[in-house]
Amino acid sequence: MALSIADLPKEDLFGQGNAGCGGCGAAIAGRQAMKALGSRTIITIPASCMATMGGSNLKTTWQIPFYHTLFEIAPAVSSGIRAALEAQGIEDVNVVSWAGDAGTADIGFQSLTGAAERNEHMIHVCYDNEMYMNTGGQTGSQTPMYAITSNMTKGKTIKKKNMLAIMEAHEIDYVASASIAYPLDLIEKFRKAAKKPGFSYIHILAPCHRGWKIPPERTVEFARLAVESGLFELYEVDEGKRTRTFEPPLIPVEDYVTHQGRFENLTQEAIQGIQATVNRHYGRGE
Repeated sequence: MALSIADLPKEDLFGQGNAGCGGCGAAIAGRQAMKALGSRTIITIPASCMATMGGSNLKTTWQIPFYHTLFEIAPAVSSGIRAALEAQGIEDVNVVSWAGDAGTADIGFQSLTGAAERNEHMIHVCYDNEMYMNTGGQTGSQTPMYAITSNMTKGKTIKKKNMLAIMEAHEIDYVASASIAYPLDLIEKFRKAAKKPGFSYIHILAPCHRGWKIPPERTVEFARLAVESGLFELYEVDEGKRTRTFEPPLIPVEDYVTHQGRFENLTQEAIQGIQATVNRHYGRGE
């Protein structure tokens, strides 16, 4: 039976009183994921917007144990937490490291790949806003080609690193992409990951309206347009089997990119090139 809104718990374990911007995609992702993970969860988060909005000093928006780690080491800390739980014979706890694109694909990659290689019993989540927004909107490896950032004002000149393919190459238990615009798909993927005995990786597209230069009330809309245009594919690799979980209508990529300020320097030639890449990936005619 397909998951429905009525099946979800009413309790929110993340979300109340967070310090995120209005329309923050990362906060939406956190709230959705916790509907699947539940209260028996311990989460580690490195330096990031998510760590900042999660709380500081004596206040936190998380209703579960939350550890704010150094930038490089959230998966390593989660590995230690899992080892401590196992030493005590505690098995019914989800251990999660939750990082932005910097703490996943760049600064935190060494601890991530190590935990994946060891096949630790944990989930790593990348909430991807495609920029280093906690430090001023700089370019990272998850920034898409042509996007304008605070330190690349003419647009990025190289392609976005394919983190999902990299994690799939580790041959871990579960790899999935998700989008805040498709909450039931996201929640179902977290439920699957939580049941795995080893390492799982979930990569969430979570737009940042400030970095993308879009209205805050349209955050979810642009997360949906990214999927519908084919620029962010929703799929899972479950025990080595790859399945697309949503067949996009493939609206023109122009409908997605031209309404974002970060792509204001895009030429028609560049847009046509992006469209051709999408068409080839989905086996559509040019």
